[in-house]
Amino acid sequence: MERQEIEKRVKQVVSRILRIDESMIEPSSHFVFDLGAESTQSIELVDAFEQEFDIEMDREAALAVKTVGEAVDFIAGYVAR
Repeated sequence: MERQEIEKRVKQVVSRILRIDESMIEPSSHFVFDLGAESTQSIELVDAFEQEFDIEMDREAALAVKTVGEAVDFIAGYVAR
C-alpha cells in the first residue's frame, strides 16, 4: 500500500475519532497539542487504526507515536509486512 493511501486513511480515522475536519490534519500535527486528543482518545485511535488497516500493533509503541506523520510511518511498517 502506498504511503499516500495510508496517510489518507489515517486522516480519515483521526477526523472521525477526534471529530475534527480532515483539512485541519497535517503530517506534522501533534495528536495532543495540535489536535486535542485526550488519553482515552489515543487508545481509541490505536484501536481504530488496527481495525482500518487490519493489523495488530505493539500498543505501547503505538501510544508513543506523537504526530500524524509518525503514525503513517508506524502503520506503513506494519502494512508492509
